Amino acid sequence: MMPDAPAKGAGSGAAQASGGKSASAASAPGDVAPGAMTEYLTNEWAFFVRSAREFEKFRSPYQLVEVHDSVPFGKLFRLDGHFMTSERDEFFYHENLVHPAALAHPKPERALIVGGGDGGSAEELLKYPTMRSVTLVEIDLAVVDISRKYLQDVHKGSLDDPRVDVRIEDGFEFVRNGTQQYDLIVLDLTDPGGPSTQLYTPDFYRSCAARLLPMGAMTLHIASPVAHPHRIREGLAALRSAFPVVTPYLTSIPLYGGMWMMACCAAQLDPHYLTPLEVDRRIAQRGIRGLQYFNGDVHRASLAMPNFVRALVDEPK
Repeated sequence: MMPDAPAKGAGSGAAQASGGKSASAASAPGDVAPGAMTEYLTNEWAFFVRSAREFEKFRSPYQLVEVHDSVPFGKLFRLDGHFMTSERDEFFYHENLVHPAALAHPKPERALIVGGGDGGSAEELLKYPTMRSVTLVEIDLAVVDISRKYLQDVHKGSLDDPRVDVRIEDGFEFVRNGTQQYDLIVLDLTDPGGPSTQLYTPDFYRSCAARLLPMGAMTLHIASPVAHPHRIREGLAALRSAFPVVTPYLTSIPLYGGMWMMACCAAQLDPHYLTPLEVDRRIAQRGIRGLQYFNGDVHRASLAMPNFVRALVDEPK
């Protein structure tokens, strides 16, 4: 197993910026060569995607923002030197972040996204005909603006859908000070580090739990079980201190280097109870279209843990 990565991500108030991960307070060590956009999982392990064209590169009040074109991924979005999302693989991340909880819920109507300024999570939530409102709280206006300009194939117009309320403010304060309750909360965050650290604490998770309706659920990405085992252990421990039911699951995200762990957290809702047949039935019954990754067999498979991952996620006895 690889050693854990140092802070690898889009730190700062970027705690909530973008749809996806990034990894921590410090900026990336740097690209290995001009035009070779390099993603570091650890100090010893990285991979690159070659930039075919740089569309934008500027510093917002919170972070370095970049949009590039690439042959394998199409338009690719980076924050502080870390990959956030791309046109061609965003569905690996967003479908898996949203649908395990949304399909398990009997009738999702109200959702909150903390982060997710690229609009990918909002687009997935709007596939549910019962969804009446989605509140998206993003700290960095530049992320929303750049997504509207370049990432139409990610958000598919969701950022301007009348059901979506985009708020440019601090997600931690919004959750802690608000009173509205939700069926679903999606933490579409950068990785922990710097100010984003407060969004990965038991206190924040308890605030999120208080904003959920009785059958509600919160989802988030956690880390790579291969590159970041300590973050898996620590993250699940923090979640279990706030939620009675914590369900870790796995997916593969090309832009993040492969295997990635997410979790569904709730007072009652447990995705384990859905069979592959029931997942496919609900997808059809609810009229959910345009899924490129998620189906009943994938749902069941995502809950299966290799033995080395079981050792990370099993609760201490």
